[in-house]
Order: sequence, then structure tokens, then C-alpha cells
Amino acid sequence: MSIRIGTRGSKLALIQAQRVVDAIKAVQPDTDIEIVVIQTSGDWKPSHGETLLSAAAGGKGLFAKEIEMALMDGRINVGVHSLKDVETFMPDELSISHMLPRDDARDAFISHNHKYKSIESLPDGAVIGTSSVRRGAILLSMRPDLKIVPLRGNVDTRLEKLANGQVDATLLAVAGLSRMGITDKATDYIAPEKMLPAVCQGIIGLQIVATDHETSSILDKIHHTPTGLIAVAERALLSVLDGSCRSPIGSYAQWINDDEMELRGLVLSPDGQDTYADNETANVKTVQDAQALGVHVGTAIKNMTPQKYLQAAYA
Repeated sequence: MSIRIGTRGSKLALIQAQRVVDAIKAVQPDTDIEIVVIQTSGDWKPSHGETLLSAAAGGKGLFAKEIEMALMDGRINVGVHSLKDVETFMPDELSISHMLPRDDARDAFISHNHKYKSIESLPDGAVIGTSSVRRGAILLSMRPDLKIVPLRGNVDTRLEKLANGQVDATLLAVAGLSRMGITDKATDYIAPEKMLPAVCQGIIGLQIVATDHETSSILDKIHHTPTGLIAVAERALLSVLDGSCRSPIGSYAQWINDDEMELRGLVLSPDGQDTYADNETANVKTVQDAQALGVHVGTAIKNMTPQKYLQAAYA
């Protein structure tokens, strides 16, 4: 069988796609695999400039829409995504039910030449560049004196802007740095308890046409079930909150033992001064169990959160 894998063209995206190729080849060496680079709206719209990703039209969909169209058009069989960039609501024809093992979900604090060792060591009024409203809100909850400015682009671009002195520091996902082999850029790793990650941060998700049983049967061989259940729980929480890039939302599920999962969720006001959180643990053995846990935690948070924090778009 031949498989065409669709991906964005950034260095990190291509590394992630190659991981999928290697995983498939390891279990089914005779599979003919082609990587198809697809330019997405998030890659080519220059008019966005240095705006927050949340404020750019499409939010998370900026990095998924064209890949989803290629799947539905039959140009590719599999779309490879950083699952944190995929909205919880997608076309009915498509499915994301296969994942590679989750990598480190934490955020990394990065300052130029490691000048500042941690968020706490930043001087008053320091400028932090991030396109994530979640990271910005959590930073302000910790340090209201900080100035948060938008910083867009791929990993290399943002690191270059940091090196050029546009900002004093930035935050990036540890998983991305690790996949690119540049964890030496990180000044500090931030514990999830201190900065709750984005929903499904660190997870590579594989999207297919829901009725493509042949491709699904191959991906079954590389699917990591524990990660899949974590993804179901976190995405169910986000779905209940109807959250997107426009909402400062964090979520993190982890296994306490073989069948017990802890799920934490958090919603913040844009300035980080109001926080709404819940933390639940449950026995999870099936997709339905994971879904139920996510819905339960998401509902608890939604019931305590002013609706304006879940609907507003923040520029």
C-alpha cells in the first residue's frame, strides 16, 4: 500500500512527519510513503504581522484547514498535526483517533544567552514575546508587571527575533525544542503545576478520512493508546468550554497508575487576575471513560467561569 502524508513545511512539521514515516516503516516496512508539503494559512498570510494568533482569522484552524481540505480531496491519506493546533470541532468526514506517544508537555522559558534564569528573575517591566493568550495570561497572573507582546513565526523565527533583542524572553513548547534537537536553547523548564500546558501540547495527532479503513488499520499499529486516552480527555474538556486560541485555557492529563487518570483544567481572564480551575481523578479504561472525565472537569470549570472569558477574542 502507498500512503501520502500531508504536513506543513516548517522544519518542525517535517520532523514530525518523518517520525510518522519511521513509525509506520518500523511495523510495515513495505509501505510506500510520500510526504506532501501543504502550505497553510498560518504559514503564508503576511497581513497578520505581529498579531496574536488568537486574533488572526481562523485561530487554530490557520494550521489545519488546508491539510483537512487535502484529506477530503483525496490528495493525501494522513494529515500530521501538532494536536494542540487542531480545533475540537472538525468536519464530520474526518477523524483524529491515532497519536504517537506524548512528548514533554511543558513550556520552556527562553532568554537571550540565558541572561535571565527564570520568569521570577526578569526585571520589572520586562518584555515577553508570545502569540499564546494562555501563556500571556498565566505570565500576568504570576507577574502583572510584565509587558506581553505578540511574537509570531515558527520556532526558528521566534528564536531569531529573541536573539535580535525584540523581546527579553519568550516561551516555547519543550516538545518542539526536543524534536528539533535544540533543548539547549531553553533557560528553564516550567512545571505544569506552574504553567498548565495547552490542550494536547506535546502530542502528534494523525488525521484521516473517517471511512478510510485501510489507512486506519495501518495507523492502528502505531497508535499509542495511553496518549490517545489523554487526548480524548483534554479535548473533551476544551469542547465543553467551547474554547479556542481566543481563550486562555490550559489542560493537562496524566496517568497516576495503569488505569487512573488525573485531569486538570484552567481558564483565565486575559490579564491573568481571575482564574477558574478544577482537578479530578478517575478510573479510565476506555475512550468513553476519558470522554466522561473531560466533560466532567470542563463542565465544572464552565459553571464557574464568566462567559465573556470563553467567547471574547483578544487582540
